[in-house]
Amino acid sequence: MKKTISITLALLLVVSFVVTTQASAESGYIVKPGDTLGKIAKEYGLDWKKLAEINKLENPHLIFPGQKIVLSDYNTEDLNEQLVMATAWVQNSAEYRALAYQAFNVAKMILDKDLAENTSTEKRAIIVDVDETILDNSAYEAFLIGNDFGYSSKTWNPWMDAAEATAIPGAVEFLNYAAGKGVDIYYITNRKVVGKEGTLKNLKDLGFPQVDEEHLMLRTDTSSKTARRDAVDADHRIVLLMGDNLNDFSDVFKGKTIEERFAATDANKDLFGSKFIVLPNPQYGEWEGAIYNYNWGASAKEKNQMRKDSLKRWSFNQ
Repeated sequence: MKKTISITLALLLVVSFVVTTQASAESGYIVKPGDTLGKIAKEYGLDWKKLAEINKLENPHLIFPGQKIVLSDYNTEDLNEQLVMATAWVQNSAEYRALAYQAFNVAKMILDKDLAENTSTEKRAIIVDVDETILDNSAYEAFLIGNDFGYSSKTWNPWMDAAEATAIPGAVEFLNYAAGKGVDIYYITNRKVVGKEGTLKNLKDLGFPQVDEEHLMLRTDTSSKTARRDAVDADHRIVLLMGDNLNDFSDVFKGKTIEERFAATDANKDLFGSKFIVLPNPQYGEWEGAIYNYNWGASAKEKNQMRKDSLKRWSFNQ
């Protein structure tokens, strides 16, 4: 029994050391008494001269207890620079606005056709995602640029509370049109309950219809939207669904590799433009997770490399 306990404790210490080492490697190392740059470099498998260069140390032999040593020359601030073009496109391109209007115009055509041709007496419903489907959060993405941290509840929750997201072009007009035709609108979002008040305020301030606790369906215990979609489907006929992430439509796309996501999309191609309407989002999403093989905890340097490794490049021989 004592031997088993000892082995378990030893394993826990190893795991603790690995997790601590990984965390330190990403956030930096705090110098302890007796440390040298060479000793720190050896512990992390690094070159001490490179550490001196990264930390701009005039005298690499002179470091002090309490001093922070940056261990990587690539951090989250560097990774966030890759948001610049996608965020600039969302905020400044007329093409993005055109695609948004196109999506809601197609949605209106689908609804009008259903109103004209479907004689079912079952109550109609439209399901929309919130973020990057009807609300534009690109200001939050722009805020991350230049900062050495990524998305987290520490900054996302205050953003939701601020209720400053703007409406995606065409969204308010289409959903009010649908509501005026007697359609129930359901906002199924993976925003958590902590953001309920800010989200309700944001949607109401922008003029979206049927914004209340019944029609706003937040994430509770799972990111899967299947149960919430099924709850709407139980007493409605869902005319269409709108989202920026394929998981907004079905879990058949969830947690799959890039190739599997392609295959699932191809298998369901007839639904896009007839039942499913996709809004463009080049800033984040399940597609990014697939690039990392869903290892969201990878370091900024690892994510950068995985992004680049996923690219198909032209081989030009001069």
